[in-house]
Amino acid sequence: MATVTLKGNPFETIGSLPSVGSKAADFSLVQADLSEVTLASLAGKKVVLNIFPSIDTPTCATSVRKFNEQAASFSDTVVLCVSMDLPFAMARFCGAEGIDNVLVGSGFRSSFGQDYGLTFSNGPLAGLYSRSVVVVDADGTVLHAEQVAETADEPDYQAAIAVL
Repeated sequence: MATVTLKGNPFETIGSLPSVGSKAADFSLVQADLSEVTLASLAGKKVVLNIFPSIDTPTCATSVRKFNEQAASFSDTVVLCVSMDLPFAMARFCGAEGIDNVLVGSGFRSSFGQDYGLTFSNGPLAGLYSRSVVVVDADGTVLHAEQVAETADEPDYQAAIAVL
């Protein structure tokens, strides 16, 4: 279990992020077109998992925009933006914003949050995902894992990009 804050108030997650050097758990998430994306389907590419509570909040939206900009410069890397938002909401946001360099994955019918230990277990965001970034290499090994201590803050984009 990890403790993070939201506007200074402490809340807990159900576990801890995978550690650097460990094998990332496979997952199945629902994309904007309702097809599934899995870690196995992305094998051979580096994967940046940009994980957040909801695309309809300012900080979450900013992280999607910033990773969209960064992703354009990496041909061997996929950025997958993950939340519990429905695929329709994620598609609406990306369409309205002209976001086309990232994939989106909804965990609404997935064990992703449990498998990665980042589902909020209490507080107003209970059931949603804690803001985190996990970078996985082409063989499925975790290269970087950050759980943002204050949920309202942005992740450390440069630290995630540096391991690529």
